[in-house]
Amino acid sequence: MNAELLETAKALPLPERVELIEALWVSIVAEGYEPPLTDAQAAELDRRLEAHRRNPAEAISWSEIKDDTDKKYGGNKCN
Repeated sequence: MNAELLETAKALPLPERVELIEALWVSIVAEGYEPPLTDAQAAELDRRLEAHRRNPAEAISWSEIKDDTDKKYGGNKCN
């Protein structure tokens, strides 16, 4: 890693560092990177899928989640 670049980035104000991280992550994903799931993440996904298969009626639609989030955090930020 370029130590000078890292020190320059670390010297940025916090909001700009967050913006930089977001921009870097977008560029990484755009190149097709998909981080592997951890064992814990895979187990949680398996647990949720099994719970859904047992009782699909308990699922919450995206529109319900979005509406609740918009109400809680005020705004229309989820697409």
